[in-house]
Amino acid sequence: MDIFGIPLQAFLGQLLLGLVNGSFYAMLSLGLAVIFGLLGIVNFAHGALYMIGAYVAYLLAEHLGIGFWAALVVAPLVVGALGVAIERTLLKHLYNIDPIYGLLLTFGLSLIAEGVFRDQFGVSGQQYPVPDALQGATNLGFMILPNYRGFVIFASLAVCLATWWLIERTRLGSYLRAGTENPKLVQAFGVNVPMMVMLTYGAGAGLAAMAGVLAAPVIQLTPLMGSNLIIVVFAVVVIGGMGSILGSILTGLMLGLVEGLTKVFYPEASSIVVFVIMAIVLMIRPAGLFGKEK
Repeated sequence: MDIFGIPLQAFLGQLLLGLVNGSFYAMLSLGLAVIFGLLGIVNFAHGALYMIGAYVAYLLAEHLGIGFWAALVVAPLVVGALGVAIERTLLKHLYNIDPIYGLLLTFGLSLIAEGVFRDQFGVSGQQYPVPDALQGATNLGFMILPNYRGFVIFASLAVCLATWWLIERTRLGSYLRAGTENPKLVQAFGVNVPMMVMLTYGAGAGLAAMAGVLAAPVIQLTPLMGSNLIIVVFAVVVIGGMGSILGSILTGLMLGLVEGLTKVFYPEASSIVVFVIMAIVLMIRPAGLFGKEK
């Protein structure tokens, strides 16, 4: 059976690849949306934190014999702690000034991280193995689904929805949102707002690291893996609406699918389709699809 002249298996395979890419877009844009929505920081270091998370998993396996499942917990904690250190030592001084300074600082941090990892690991790239429990593939009848890619989609959706529920449907989330809008009032009720802000940035960094660990068995690890992805992820956040958590999740998945379909029907445009959509959305709705108009 063909769809527009393309074999069904090839068509569905590209859809699956698009959904996997969309899962990474959703997780990374989620971390960006959390940090921007709650702290007002355009965190250009997010791609570097994603890269560091993948390399932490690689180093844990190479030097300590710690496998994928433990790395999925340890790497976000390590990178989250790094995020806390960045927020406490650098970013906390920039909250009350023009946001462009935060963007420039985090952009500089990403360049430093890339330089350090390029010096240590070179640019040729490293391989990270698929965990034994997720090797192989499952025959769905109409296509062969690699088990690990199916796991990536499920895990990304679970993490994204859990984060959305935590921020939008819990008391802690209400404190976070209130603390960003009126920190003095929230602090008057006994809430430690600086601590909350610090942990929020650390959690956003941890989400980026978790995406990096999930990506490690799928792609080749290089110091530039974050910078190659972060521009697309920023476009995803802009299309969904800056600071909109649900918008980032849905837009990331949707654009992954659109990118996958574009590779089937018009491969030459697959690298720019996200930016074309961003331009169209900004002309029609500058706040993004799910953002709030001011």
